[in-house]
Amino acid sequence: MRVLIVHSNAALSELWSRHLSRLGACVDHVRNSATAIASLQAHTYDVIVLDLVLPDGSALTVADFANFNMPRANVVIVTDTTFFSDGSIFAHSANARAFLKTATPPADLAEIVHHFGGQEKIRTAAPKPVRENSRPLRV
Repeated sequence: MRVLIVHSNAALSELWSRHLSRLGACVDHVRNSATAIASLQAHTYDVIVLDLVLPDGSALTVADFANFNMPRANVVIVTDTTFFSDGSIFAHSANARAFLKTATPPADLAEIVHHFGGQEKIRTAAPKPVRENSRPLRV
């Protein structure tokens, strides 16, 4: 499973990365939307952990770019704000699968990311179906 973390807090990204690595994930982390777009152009990811409020760009732009170029990549949105706390983020981002507080315990976040990306490890030759009817997870 390949994961991209897009978060401006490098220490927090590194902490999440260590927890995900323990579950067998290959993790890249970037600090801003421009670098995230560049990473999405260069690599394929199963899951993107995306901070809702990026300092220099729009997280929704990153999610939309990923949805267009990697429709099978799932996005786990993290935030320490109350924006979209009503769950409306799922109406704005077609590939959003979970909406979590930044303070979510790292082990829990890793398990959620693994849930949405771990199926790639057992995938057969047939492509993974697009989850059009999947229900988003709100925590």
